[in-house]
Amino acid sequence: MSLLNTDVKPFSAQAFKQGKFITVTEADLKGKWSVFFFYPADFTFVCPTELEDLADAYADFQKLGVEIYSVSTDTHFSHKAWHDVSPAIKKINYVMLADPTHAISRDFGVLIEDAGLADRGTFVIGPDGKIQILEISAGGVGRDAKELLRKIKALQYVASHPGEVCPAKWKEGEKTLAPSLDLVGKI
Repeated sequence: MSLLNTDVKPFSAQAFKQGKFITVTEADLKGKWSVFFFYPADFTFVCPTELEDLADAYADFQKLGVEIYSVSTDTHFSHKAWHDVSPAIKKINYVMLADPTHAISRDFGVLIEDAGLADRGTFVIGPDGKIQILEISAGGVGRDAKELLRKIKALQYVASHPGEVCPAKWKEGEKTLAPSLDLVGKI
């Protein structure tokens, strides 16, 4: 069963954010756009490039009212240690969620059971707590924060403009579509 348009399941997790340990629950997601950005493990190879890319674009996500939650099956202590020693990870100002029990990764369907690690999963959650985008990427392929931003802008546009949809490669300010019988077979 697809998780698209389903509610985020209840959770409580320790996290590292800007030099502090915090607790995050599903209640923290309500009322704003959120991204859950699952990655396999701290102290690895592709993961820091992705997390640094998100860190570099974090201000752009914040301008859209979007909070980022990176998630791995590591502990919040591991996140802090990685943050303290890696120049790429030091840039991170968003939440680094810990999932050592694997409960969150399992609930989002990204847990690689025999490895105890998460797949590269990206989930965009709307202010109502429902999953609006879900993508799972192969372990050796990094994701792109700019493409994620584009998709979030499209989601937010559609949410605030009922009756309109965004075509492929749509960018903010470009023409949208209003689905109707008149468009059938003409695109």
